[in-house]
Amino acid sequence: MDVRSQISMVFHLDKCIGCHTCSVACKNLWTDRKGAEYMWWNNVETKPGTGYPGKWEDQDIYKGGWEKDGEGIRLKGAGKPKSLTNIFHNPHMPVIDDYYEPFTFKYLDLIESSAGDDQPTARPISMITGEPMDIKMGPNWDDDLSGSPDYARNDPNFANLTDAEQEAMFELERMAFFYLPRICNHCLNPACVASCPSGAIYKRGEDGVVLINQDVCRGWRMCVTACPYKKTYYNWNTGKSEKCILCYPRIESGLAPVCMHSCVGRIRYLGVMLYDADQIEAVASADEADVVQRQMDMILDPFDPEVVAAAMANGVADSTIDSAQKSPTYKFVKIWNMALPLHPEFRTLPMLFYVPPLLPVVATVSEADHSERAGELHDIAKHWPDSWLYDTTTKELFGTIDDARFPLEYMASLFSAGDTTAVADRLKKLMAVRLHRRLVTVGDVAKETVDAALADTNLTPLLADEIYYLTSLAKFDDRFVIPAAHREQAIEMIEFTGDVKGNTGFGFKVGSAVRGA
Repeated sequence: MDVRSQISMVFHLDKCIGCHTCSVACKNLWTDRKGAEYMWWNNVETKPGTGYPGKWEDQDIYKGGWEKDGEGIRLKGAGKPKSLTNIFHNPHMPVIDDYYEPFTFKYLDLIESSAGDDQPTARPISMITGEPMDIKMGPNWDDDLSGSPDYARNDPNFANLTDAEQEAMFELERMAFFYLPRICNHCLNPACVASCPSGAIYKRGEDGVVLINQDVCRGWRMCVTACPYKKTYYNWNTGKSEKCILCYPRIESGLAPVCMHSCVGRIRYLGVMLYDADQIEAVASADEADVVQRQMDMILDPFDPEVVAAAMANGVADSTIDSAQKSPTYKFVKIWNMALPLHPEFRTLPMLFYVPPLLPVVATVSEADHSERAGELHDIAKHWPDSWLYDTTTKELFGTIDDARFPLEYMASLFSAGDTTAVADRLKKLMAVRLHRRLVTVGDVAKETVDAALADTNLTPLLADEIYYLTSLAKFDDRFVIPAAHREQAIEMIEFTGDVKGNTGFGFKVGSAVRGA
């Protein structure tokens, strides 16, 4: 058992209000410079939608991530053989139009134009060429379902939905959307690391943050192709690749990353999780239907004495183990089973998890006489206990999963490689907590209904209150449990690099830094 620590994140999608404060904070701190104008290390997308860059989820276009190769895996669009053939022309590389051509406005024209009969305007100009341009799209062009025919209807996650289900999502009275914030997932099996011909990309041993050594990077851009989330970017000015660094200088100082610190909706959680690195290759090469559960299983219990002993023997600091025991992400992901990874079928084992949105709260149509829906109730019963189905107050207030405006198949395409049961289980827990809190605060829900809901989801009133607290009332230190940085260990690792041939200098043992490459 090779126990390692990993900084992990949870985003609670029911709380995201789409304000883009996180994106602007990250932009101002890290990518507000020449060559990085088009980069948004943190971006917030509207779902349904094609995202940024356009259709990034469609790996038939971009060839990112890993794919099954017999009993193992291989890079889908990168790797040594493919890198050699595509080294001078990579057909799977996103171009600037897939992102957007960054623009600003010539504001001086508003105050320096000579007097005339017409109102002066500030023309848009390209931030790359400096020439006037026509704005065609931006990083959140389809925000709030704007441009739905061209963007939302081309969402790759519609592949498993029928035409009728797709059309129903865009009916005016049923239309709904939610926000999907994205940053680098700092994966356990990062395709970007395995694809780099220069070995410039590495995963830090002390916290699992994936970084790019700017001195080693030669701008081959295979990492851009290999990352299925398209969170590695090419700086056209420096000729180097860049990506989210999870604000590691802030983490080392005990501060939350700037996107998380500035989050208005307080949807973000950061903490440490311990995992067994010996399982990475087996989990990444598992059958698609098993990847999510296998990834959950490789996350270890930080209270287990054997796990603690193995972690200490592997150099994991006491403060890191203590942080893992207090980690909010461990609670959401492992204890409560309420969060799922984004597109686990890419097989990178992402360490950013999402609590799927339970929306809308009120059902689309409330019916006064539920007795006429016997046949429909029979179909819904596969997701809900019978005692929930016949509680009129509950039904009218909250609806059921099958009444929601987002089909389970859509959510499953995003978060569970198509497994609708995994998504339904998480939504049922969210529903149970809401029903419990409704009973506590308003009291218009039958106690029998709440008891049945909690029992069906293996929750207790005390556990439901804990989930409610961390979701709605948690303070800063509850949401961000950041381990203390150990500068002395970092210095030792840097010095150790020059002494022992084959050691990466970042806590990795020979042969284990890149799995499946």
